[in-house]
Amino acid sequence: MNTPLNDGGPGKSPSATEARTNIQSSPETSRTSTSKDPMTKNNGNTTTLADFIWKNADDLWGAFKHVDFGKVILPFTLLRRLECVLEPSRAQVLSTYQSMANQGIDMDLVLRPITGYPFYNTSNYDLGSLGGTRTRQNLEDYISSFSANARVIFEQFDFANTIARMDRAGVLYKICQNFANCPLHPDEVPERTMSNVYEHLIRKFGAEVNEAAEDFMTPRDVVHLAIELLLDPDEQIFVDNPGLITTLYDPTCGTSGFLSDGMEHVDTLRDRYGRAPTIVPYGQELEPETHAVALASMLLKTIPTDPGRDLSQNIKLGSTLSNDQLPNEKFNYCVSNPPFGKKWEMDQKAVVKEHTEQEFEGRFGPKLPRVNDGSMLFLLHLLSKLEDPEKGGGRAAIVLSGSPLFNGNAGQGESEIRRHLLEKDVVEAIIALPQEIFFRTGIGTYIWILSNKKPEHRKGKVQLINATEMYETLRKSEGNKRRKIGDDQIRDIVAMYSECEPSKQSLILDAQDFGYRRIKVLRPLRKKIVISEEGLNALEGEKAWEKRSAEEQSSWLDLFRENMDCEQDWHWMETFAKTSAKRTDALGKVDAALIKAFQKAFGVRDPELDEVVDKKGNVIPDDDLTDHENVPLGTDIRDYLAAEVLPHAEDAYIDETFRDETDGDIGIVGYEINFNRYFYDYQPPRELEDIDAELKAVEAEIAGMLAEVTE
Repeated sequence: MNTPLNDGGPGKSPSATEARTNIQSSPETSRTSTSKDPMTKNNGNTTTLADFIWKNADDLWGAFKHVDFGKVILPFTLLRRLECVLEPSRAQVLSTYQSMANQGIDMDLVLRPITGYPFYNTSNYDLGSLGGTRTRQNLEDYISSFSANARVIFEQFDFANTIARMDRAGVLYKICQNFANCPLHPDEVPERTMSNVYEHLIRKFGAEVNEAAEDFMTPRDVVHLAIELLLDPDEQIFVDNPGLITTLYDPTCGTSGFLSDGMEHVDTLRDRYGRAPTIVPYGQELEPETHAVALASMLLKTIPTDPGRDLSQNIKLGSTLSNDQLPNEKFNYCVSNPPFGKKWEMDQKAVVKEHTEQEFEGRFGPKLPRVNDGSMLFLLHLLSKLEDPEKGGGRAAIVLSGSPLFNGNAGQGESEIRRHLLEKDVVEAIIALPQEIFFRTGIGTYIWILSNKKPEHRKGKVQLINATEMYETLRKSEGNKRRKIGDDQIRDIVAMYSECEPSKQSLILDAQDFGYRRIKVLRPLRKKIVISEEGLNALEGEKAWEKRSAEEQSSWLDLFRENMDCEQDWHWMETFAKTSAKRTDALGKVDAALIKAFQKAFGVRDPELDEVVDKKGNVIPDDDLTDHENVPLGTDIRDYLAAEVLPHAEDAYIDETFRDETDGDIGIVGYEINFNRYFYDYQPPRELEDIDAELKAVEAEIAGMLAEVTE
């Protein structure tokens, strides 16, 4: 995800103390393993890893600007992480490589099994042995000796230029030595803790790395809930097929936190399934630096059935909307936490082209949303990525803000996307989450569950779950995150979803219940023309009048004053204006816009008048009285008019030319999903007598306190 980073503004760098305070705020980081390294300063609050990272930040002051810290700290942290992972097999890899080099053998096939990971390094160096005289050259040699899939991580950071800058500034050797003393092996720093470290580094140092640094940080509780919701309907399949291989895709994967957490969480379900499903991850990320972190994370992951497989190759770089790097792939499960309210103007050209040329054969068949928010484009993208129903189908969980539920009127892009999803019957459930569960925003969020393999009892239905009050309060806030969805709440939410039964917190609605027809209700024009000072003043605000020259305006005003207080029927003004212009050149030319301006300025409504009709006898509507009504789908529009409109405006009628582009019927179809409408709990106001009694009691209490003071 991508939302703007707030680092205090240009030129305002935090102190080292402030930096330490920020990283300490993460409970995830605070569980980092403690080292016996002499540099450790474990005061009960600050962890070894946090101390180490901030010490390196301190060492960069003066040599680098604060906004450039991330270009140093993050790739060095990744480098040390990879180095620690390879350390146990380093000697054997080096020996094997030296004995088999230059023999035309694919070293990937030889060295990967030795490391146990899909990457390796064949250099004689590590961070602790680079030396102080040729540090730059040796470090460059060290990095170039990684296998290609690991080298790309540092290329995406443009690390070679950073190394050169550090060398010139005289801090390269010191930083290398500092990192060489930091234990980052997965046995000491678990993957999730490491992921938190990456994310905190980017959040703090990342103004230049990724101006939306916290976007990809999906809280673990949200990840676990989404994964549980995805897997629950397929539980029996997993029980019957232990270790079943399945795919998980995230088109906005950031540092791969959602994918990594999803994989790890699935692995914890082994007790439930006998043998946990095997998840093969796929993803795409926009930012090169966060993509590099995702690559590093995936290099350290293996799948039991194919331990040598390089999962980092499944994580693609580029904009998902305009440049889908997995265009022909479909997946069993999809997850996404796309940016809330982010513009998609950078992708607009490609998206519009696909929409226009491919229509519903592509990803973006319905009308497109406004460019200020691309959230709903990710809904459509995920739908296109679900495995075909004849191959078992697919399911998706996507975390969105509230705007995709109701933004856009009937016929507009947002409404048409909702219409497409609901009429295609792929929306299975929407869960309203508690507020204040995300790190960067406290707004309400929702998980949409999409499925193209709905069971029979869910077909044509949408389940709404109100989980806004299902949370635990954190002892210490993490940014805007003050609450979490605890394990008990996750179980309760999943149970409500699984049972698919109506209750106070769970509603089962027909998809059609969210739809309506927006009809145009007209009223007959009942106006006469009255030339008056009020009308002359109103004329000053009409654009068609403003376009006239001063001479023409003066001539018209003289003419109107000659007819002051004259009352005529509506059509008189057109004849009067055209005839007058023919007789007097000073009035200029008369067009339809000018006549309309005159009629608007001098028209006076009179409900006692007959309806004004045109030359063909058709009733002319009064534009000022035109209104729109949203008629629920399934309700006859004329019955609705009779029941809801005619009692208040007996001459109202429906504009039968106002029709839907898709079905051609009167009224434009729209869809909105308003949680408040369905879950609003009316609280009657308190009785006035109770309020009055309470006020009197407070007054008496205050009077007593004052009396004690004055004694």
